[in-house]
Amino acid sequence: MKRCANIAMLLALALSNAALAADPVKRVVSLDYCADQFVLKLLPPENILALSPDATAHYSYMRQLARGIPQVRPIAEDVLLMQPDLIVRSYGGGPRVAHFFERAGVSILQVPYANDVADIQKNMQLMANALGVPERGHEIVADMQQRLQKLASRPQLRSTLYMTPNGVTAGSGTLIHEMFEAAGLSNFQREAGWRSIPIERLAYEQPDRIATAVFGDNTEQTARWSAMRHPIAQRQVQNKPTVVLEGAWTACGGWFLVDAIEALASQ
Repeated sequence: MKRCANIAMLLALALSNAALAADPVKRVVSLDYCADQFVLKLLPPENILALSPDATAHYSYMRQLARGIPQVRPIAEDVLLMQPDLIVRSYGGGPRVAHFFERAGVSILQVPYANDVADIQKNMQLMANALGVPERGHEIVADMQQRLQKLASRPQLRSTLYMTPNGVTAGSGTLIHEMFEAAGLSNFQREAGWRSIPIERLAYEQPDRIATAVFGDNTEQTARWSAMRHPIAQRQVQNKPTVVLEGAWTACGGWFLVDAIEALASQ
């Protein structure tokens, strides 16, 4: 609890300082690829000291803009040698890293967790404020709202099952479920949270279509013991209309989830 209070205090301080700042925060280091997305979207490259080693990975939405920007491992000693003004993180560095940097006198900006689309919009504005670019946040949120509004009147008609190469699906309480609802779809998965693909149910009841995530150029990433290897699961992909979603759209709770929502709604 004390650690959470410290993070909240640092975040409030960053927000307060950013509100007074006329320019974006300089000398920023990002510790993980979820934090990378916000830093790359909101700040000019000259304000970014370093990104995480995963910034250019295929599951990083902003990977193109990350090219050419230095990378640093989320190790406290390596980061402190760069003398950053602010460190941005989602999970990078482990659970005790915030306390370590606090003792070293470096502010940390924690990327909040998003439970739904409304949280994503709120978090985007919060991050923009904290990084000293509130107007940029307003622009991104306004664009999200405009794009989502175009889909708001769509009825929930087609049941859709989300299937990953590792054989899991998502029910209520996940961003995948929120994504389906925003696209005007009903979720075939009835149980809450992340679950194994419901093979038994698929034997006698099928969704109208499938949504599947593809990470990078390799579409054959099915694990050896994945439920996706089961013939019943394979028949769903082979016989049902399938919407292929880029893994980077759903890998972190960011504004780019709207890309996935539009892809689902358009098909």
